[in-house]
Amino acid sequence: MALKLAIVGRPNVGKSTLFNRLAGKKLAIVDDQPGVTRDRRFGTGRLGDLDLELIDTAGFEDVTDESLEARMRAQTELAVDEADVALFIVDAREGVTPGDEIFAEVLRRKGKPVVLAANKSESKASEAGVLEAFGLGFGEPIPISAEHGEGMADLFAAVAALAPDEDDDADDGAGKPINIAIVGRPNAGKSTLVNALIGEDRLLTGPEAGITRDAIPVDWDWDGRAIRLVDTAGLRKKARVQERLEKLSTGDSIRAITFAEVVILVMDATHPFEIQDLQIADLVEREGRALVFVLAKWDLIEEPQARLAELNEEVGRLLPQVRGSPMVALSAETGRGLERLMPAVLKAHGDWSTKVKTRDLNDWLQMAISRHPPPAVNGRRVKPKYMAQTKARPPTFVMFASRADQLPDHYRRYLINSLRESFDLPGVPVRLTVRSNKNPYAEDEAKGGPGPSKTAPTSAKSGLVARRRKEAAEKAREGGAGKPPKPKTKKAKTGAGGRAAKLNRPGVKPKRASRTASSTPRKKR
Repeated sequence: MALKLAIVGRPNVGKSTLFNRLAGKKLAIVDDQPGVTRDRRFGTGRLGDLDLELIDTAGFEDVTDESLEARMRAQTELAVDEADVALFIVDAREGVTPGDEIFAEVLRRKGKPVVLAANKSESKASEAGVLEAFGLGFGEPIPISAEHGEGMADLFAAVAALAPDEDDDADDGAGKPINIAIVGRPNAGKSTLVNALIGEDRLLTGPEAGITRDAIPVDWDWDGRAIRLVDTAGLRKKARVQERLEKLSTGDSIRAITFAEVVILVMDATHPFEIQDLQIADLVEREGRALVFVLAKWDLIEEPQARLAELNEEVGRLLPQVRGSPMVALSAETGRGLERLMPAVLKAHGDWSTKVKTRDLNDWLQMAISRHPPPAVNGRRVKPKYMAQTKARPPTFVMFASRADQLPDHYRRYLINSLRESFDLPGVPVRLTVRSNKNPYAEDEAKGGPGPSKTAPTSAKSGLVARRRKEAAEKAREGGAGKPPKPKTKKAKTGAGGRAAKLNRPGVKPKRASRTASSTPRKKR
């Protein structure tokens, strides 16, 4: 069984860096600015041969009012209560501070096993800070460097000594969870929605915009189904994102959309479908994820039925590529309409995973062609032949047709909309690729060469004769003949033409022709 380890300490001591080191990948956002982490982040990791369930926490602040820092402290104390061992991190460069001493007293009251580690101990300047950590009362501090991976063997020995004996209670694994990313503009109510779904104050909430910075996964069980909710930071317009930390948060949110299966787009019901909401929905469709619209703060709307019908008409006009996506109006504060969200999410996930039989596809294709034939391009009609589904999630189809590259885009959109209507896939991103069978003559004709049935031109024959003569000349030189063989010439004919050529040579007098019987007869006197 994995050991649950909470990494705690004051701000900017390297807790998230050590969390990423133990997890083996960069899950938490890390920056030099203190106070980057605000929510609890869970992850799995390994230290030596010890399996860990890691909890990254916010920096401890000594405040107890209603401020954001006080709510962050409450989240850190909850992490210590849940953990088996608390890994207390101090900064060896700065030494022990009053904040470290206050937090050490809080840990002693909790009564949990504590491992003390002095981070940033890669230089000799940190030796004094390591010695100061003895005064906290948690035994010998372990000098480590989370950034460079130093001291991990000593840390493993200290944590393994506090680990409970392993039992045989193996995790059955109730199946792979459904990954659901909750996205939207800042202060739209995303974290409040997650807390309302799981029934506890798992995430920090408040009137301040931009509280959430990391993409925080929350494992949850709903009606026997394993669910993983991923709360993300608010997405603003790209031109307004200037700070480096907000750029990291935005990249983390987009990455959560990429790895999600269903995306819940949370919008403020008082001003929904603004430009940024439309851009987020378009991004979800381009990534090929199932989409569910949530109208939060619905308790503030007057005449909700008329307003909901108006918004349904508006989404079909503004986002035709996701027309038919489910829209749920709810209030996370009061719980109104919350029970309709998860059935809509599972319906969208089922449509997103649809597989259609090839026979049904081709029957539908014949029906779609007969109802609306393909247009003629340059006087020749595109002829679809057959169709098949190559994969699901999202549903992807390939159609073979003649002259596929000339199929107009409007006819492709007609086929996709007809697919959604015929196979009950509302709002699901559908991918349709049109291909044509390979033409054996196309490549030769494109190069200007002959096709398979055409004969070679006369120039090719003359080139072959010249090449053979050249080879024969080279062989003659190698054999010692010295001179290439003379080309054969035709002999002069011996007939009348031959005699005429011989008589025309210089220095030869022609003989006097004798009279023959065939000559002209003499006249009689």
